[in-house]
Amino acid sequence: MALASEKGWGRAVVVALPYLWLLALFLAPFLIVFKISLSQDVVAQPPYAPLLDLSAGWQGITDFLSQLSFANYWYVLDFSNEFLQAYGSSLIIAAISTLLLLAAGYPIAYGMARAPRSLQPTLLMLVILPFWTSFLIRVYAWIGILSPEGLLNQALMGLGVIDSPLEILNTDLAVYIGIVYSYLPFMVLPLYSALEKMDMTLLEAAEDLGCPPWKAFWTITFPLSLPGVAAGALLCFIPAVGEFVIPDLLGGSDTLMIGKSLWTEFTVNRSWTVSSAVAVLLLLVLVVPIVIYQNIQQRELEAGR
Repeated sequence: MALASEKGWGRAVVVALPYLWLLALFLAPFLIVFKISLSQDVVAQPPYAPLLDLSAGWQGITDFLSQLSFANYWYVLDFSNEFLQAYGSSLIIAAISTLLLLAAGYPIAYGMARAPRSLQPTLLMLVILPFWTSFLIRVYAWIGILSPEGLLNQALMGLGVIDSPLEILNTDLAVYIGIVYSYLPFMVLPLYSALEKMDMTLLEAAEDLGCPPWKAFWTITFPLSLPGVAAGALLCFIPAVGEFVIPDLLGGSDTLMIGKSLWTEFTVNRSWTVSSAVAVLLLLVLVVPIVIYQNIQQRELEAGR
């Protein structure tokens, strides 16, 4: 009995640790940000009010709750402001970038999965290799590549392809290039994991039955890789929506994304309350695809039983 009790406590501790981690490093900070989003801007330190005064007892708690409001959320959702446009622009840029990442990452992952076993670890290392360099340095490198005097324009002019430099930097195209380059491993790795575990005898059976290779791909390979496609799409889409560094360094003044708007509201306008409301709404927007994906996964698991 004592041994069984110790095992039970051990399991409880192992299960509780991730929840305690999420409580301390996610839920508690989120509640603080959510509280600030319900506050009002003041010229003080901290620059928002109200503050909870526990020394006043229950009266202090009721006064504190009575002063909280959703005014900042109505302000953010007002069509006269740029925030809704920034949300829409971020979702469009993230969606297009995810499609480009899928188009670029699928052939890479497919080639890695079909490569000889002895070569796959090397190919996998080459995909992960960019992570060994600072993300900021890699984005700055694209400034030198895409600028009018950069490597790309110099190479194209040297080959006689163009007569004058192309205006790529400070455009949406530069943002797409930066996002695709930066997040490509997040798309390749889940796709490779799904394709590498696929049963090759299915393709051999399709070939024996006279199925052309392209049809076998669309009817067998691609459907079996859909879990990897969904995982890669989420891993790329979610951070791309809130991306700040890439649009700030590679995009122009017309490139409007919610991460850039949040940074401007916090650092330039010094509004902790509005920027907190923007952050909370952004989190809610990103939770939707995660919940949808989890529901799909749950249904597939139940169907598999």
